[in-house]
Amino acid sequence: MKKAILIICLAFAFSQTTTAQIQFGIKGGINYNSNSIKEVSTDVFDGAKSKTGYHAGIWLRAKIPVIGLYIRPELVYTNLENEVRYKTSSITSKTTTYSFQKIDIPVLLGKKIFGIGNVYIGPSFQYILDSDFSISDIPDVKGDGFTVGLQFGGGIEFGKLGIDVRWERGFNNTESSFFDGTTNVEFDTRVNQIIIGLSYRL
Repeated sequence: MKKAILIICLAFAFSQTTTAQIQFGIKGGINYNSNSIKEVSTDVFDGAKSKTGYHAGIWLRAKIPVIGLYIRPELVYTNLENEVRYKTSSITSKTTTYSFQKIDIPVLLGKKIFGIGNVYIGPSFQYILDSDFSISDIPDVKGDGFTVGLQFGGGIEFGKLGIDVRWERGFNNTESSFFDGTTNVEFDTRVNQIIIGLSYRL
């Protein structure tokens, strides 16, 4: 998390020391995490279905002189949910919801095209705030705090309003675990999601 904060602070400092035009605003939208939970230690989960999540946050955009690109750091809160079948025995299972909340700090390098379009790519630094299942059978879920991913996508702007679509993929596994009463169960919740966002420039 400290590394992510340092990088976004450097991005802000760079923008302040240039003669670039600086814009900022708010954003929100929906997230679909298509490969959100993968069992890695024992056969405990019997299938997982992603559910639509949401995000909300703030963004800043600063033009980089001469090269015609801009840098766009963001600070975003994201909530993701997944429907999972948890095996309580060899013949029975329960349906539960696994949800987790995280802070995302994407630092994107972008370019405007055709006056109203944008394309961008960059790393996304993520800090997991909390995660849990909706049934009491699975208490005290523990997960990796800090992970790094990649975002790329594009969008269009109409005046102060903008809409974009992005794909995000985690670079490393997000290993989570819980104690089922007899063993410590580990599973992977690496983020692999489609993000649809609506933004407003202040």
